[in-house]
Amino acid sequence: MHPSRAEAAASQPCFNGCFPSPLLASEKSHRTTSSKPKVVNNNNVTSSHDDFVAATSSTLHPHTNFTNHESLPSLQDSYISFTKAFPQFSTTTSEVDQIRALEYHHLSNHSNACFDYTGYGLFSYYQQQRISYSYPTIASSSSSSFPYFRSDASFFDISYKSVNLQSQVLYGGHESELESRIRKRIMSFMNVSEAEYTLVFIANEVSAFKIVADSFQFQNNRQLLTVYDHSSEALDVMIESCKKQGVHVLSAEFSWPNLRLEWRKLKKMVTKNKREKRSKGGLFVFPIHSRVTGAPYSYVWMSMAQENGWRVMLDVCGLKPKEMGTLGMSLFKPDFMVCSFYKVFGENPSGFGCLFVKKSSVSSLKDPGYATSIGIISLVPAYRHETDEQVVIETDEADHQQQDGASSATEIEELNIIPFDSSRDTNRLGTKNEGFEIHCRGLDHADSVGLLLISSRTKYLVNWLVNALMSLKHPHHENSISLIRIYGPKISSIRGPAVAFNVFDWKGEKCDPALVQKLADRNNISLGSSYLRNIRFSDKNEEERHWASETTRGCSEVEGLGLSKKKTRSHEPGIFVVTAALGLLTNFEDIYRLWAFLSRFLDADFVEKERWRYMALNQKTIEV
Repeated sequence: MHPSRAEAAASQPCFNGCFPSPLLASEKSHRTTSSKPKVVNNNNVTSSHDDFVAATSSTLHPHTNFTNHESLPSLQDSYISFTKAFPQFSTTTSEVDQIRALEYHHLSNHSNACFDYTGYGLFSYYQQQRISYSYPTIASSSSSSFPYFRSDASFFDISYKSVNLQSQVLYGGHESELESRIRKRIMSFMNVSEAEYTLVFIANEVSAFKIVADSFQFQNNRQLLTVYDHSSEALDVMIESCKKQGVHVLSAEFSWPNLRLEWRKLKKMVTKNKREKRSKGGLFVFPIHSRVTGAPYSYVWMSMAQENGWRVMLDVCGLKPKEMGTLGMSLFKPDFMVCSFYKVFGENPSGFGCLFVKKSSVSSLKDPGYATSIGIISLVPAYRHETDEQVVIETDEADHQQQDGASSATEIEELNIIPFDSSRDTNRLGTKNEGFEIHCRGLDHADSVGLLLISSRTKYLVNWLVNALMSLKHPHHENSISLIRIYGPKISSIRGPAVAFNVFDWKGEKCDPALVQKLADRNNISLGSSYLRNIRFSDKNEEERHWASETTRGCSEVEGLGLSKKKTRSHEPGIFVVTAALGLLTNFEDIYRLWAFLSRFLDADFVEKERWRYMALNQKTIEV
């Protein structure tokens, strides 16, 4: 008796992130995973998926299309419908809204809606303001002795080190008290054991990828295998470094139009080692989900790669604070992990990268006899540039604090800053006394909210946004042309908190993504952009039709809009897309504002109106 189609489907392996969480399987089952993936009951998965899609669709009245930006429901009405479909959103995530109101008030009152941050935020805006208040500077040579607030106050500075990665992992080096505290806080936040991993501070994500590529000791399997549906500077630098070493570069492919991972091809590449008796030395670079499209990838791939002799580098740069995926890091023990941290969400994107190296994998790194690794850094306390005038002001300020000891001590305690005591310090950079202690309140906030609530919050928000964007249709067209084309997964309870999309005009022609970004920026909405790569089409005709539709023609007049056409990178291969990334602090008003802004492209004259408005304001053209 032949099995039914449903039974056959239920017996298929899951390679595209069917597990909403790695916790749905026990730690033991993860560790004993064979090269044959775990079977998932797809009947249950399908039922749950359908229920979630129905709930998400109900937030805008099912099958309702909006053909005019003025026909959109109000923010209040939209939020009521949203919370009616997902009542747990407002009851379980109110703490995030309170944190945003108190610690990140610069995001309120229709200020910038940030969709271009990836990584983890260390500090809060409130902290930055308090530090600005506590560090006076000189306004001018003619200013009075009263300090003014610094808008550029920093929490720390970085100092570059000339050292080999293997040496840094084995022996470390001098570590300031500030660096030690931040390192321990990050390892605790990421749930990484200090007994198993060494954390190396890196200048940025690009440097981290390059250092791994330069330092990795490829053995008899001289291959780099990556799983990315998009390009990035970090990945390009890694690939270039590997090619210079004679390493063969392989990449997973993603099927059009949903950009699902071509798992059969990837499985062949992963298991090729054993078949060809090349069991060691290859490097498998793998993200938990695409930071561009939000497509999820199963932890099964990491386990399969390990069992087939690959060293694994896990890219967690695209994860948000305490997302569900971070738990898998403690279960699968990759050889390397890369993540990045910025200082303040929506205010200060500077920061650093982190490279976690598994101590038992240090033998896979090149010996110190090789060239030093460029990009390894130390974190040092941030001090003002001292001038004679500033020293005088600092002395006056210290005298003032002595006269008003009780009140200033209270203030400093509130700021989480320990006052600098020059009498006990022998080095301005703090070898004996660090000068102050920094609390990573951004990480504290994520910990206080909790992993499950953050994951649920971003899940509801990103899927509402996807549904809302798909509801925008051009009017008076027999084929009902969609204003927005979304690349990758649509509504899904397991998709990541990122959306890749493009805007198409009423003729079906693509608007320049750089232009969409520019107009969004003028409406206080910060978006990102990227190139989709490694796309596989079913046949040549489909590929040709697709590339024809992706040619940027519509809404492409950039003259007078402050946009330099020569830097849109439209000549590069791949699909140029606009991206929106959601995080811990993203709220419903943010995604509604993005939806409302993009709906204005339904007006065929919107771009032209913006051009005249821009020229009327007599602003200078800005190179982008």
